[in-house]
Amino acid sequence: MKAASLRIVVVNTVIPVENEQESHVQAQLARSRALRIGLLQAGYNIVAVLPGDLYMTERIAQLQPDMIIIDAESDARDVLEHMVLATRDAPRPIVLFTEDSDQSNMAAAMEAGVSAYVVAGLQTERIKPVLDVAMARFNADQKLRSELSDTKAKLAERKTIERAKGLLMERHQLSENDAYQRLRKQAMEKNLKLADLAQRVLDVADLLGA
Repeated sequence: MKAASLRIVVVNTVIPVENEQESHVQAQLARSRALRIGLLQAGYNIVAVLPGDLYMTERIAQLQPDMIIIDAESDARDVLEHMVLATRDAPRPIVLFTEDSDQSNMAAAMEAGVSAYVVAGLQTERIKPVLDVAMARFNADQKLRSELSDTKAKLAERKTIERAKGLLMERHQLSENDAYQRLRKQAMEKNLKLADLAQRVLDVADLLGA
């Protein structure tokens, strides 16, 4: 997906304070501005800048962004907990820009689904390469998850077919091949997948107490 078409939500976890003249507050505000400028210069579409509050999950669900960027000064675990809920049913790449170099927090962020964890040293020219890598990593991870899910589903289907085949062999004194052919023929006649027909055979057997 090209940068110009990538819809981004920025989540800012910095809590406003009364004295914004404090040096660390000024530094964080400057970093946040640099992040947004870098995104705009790279051609990204910032659809919203949200606070990391309790309403974040609902807002992300409404906006449906292509990528989420978390702009955090330090420990962002509370925000990440909400982010896990917000992206559980609709996974999307998450990039965390932070000043926090704590290894345990970094590990927790990656466990929560963060695709890129960037500590300090934010320059606008680095933003696009970081986001490109995050998107590539997210896509690769999703592909692996999909392949794993497909493998598990096929294994489960195979076990179901084997159980149904064994049931027919025992009940009707059939050979393994004859039991399989009977299942296959019935599946074709009923226009069902073999695994679905096998599951019906097992369900009927359970009802009859076989």
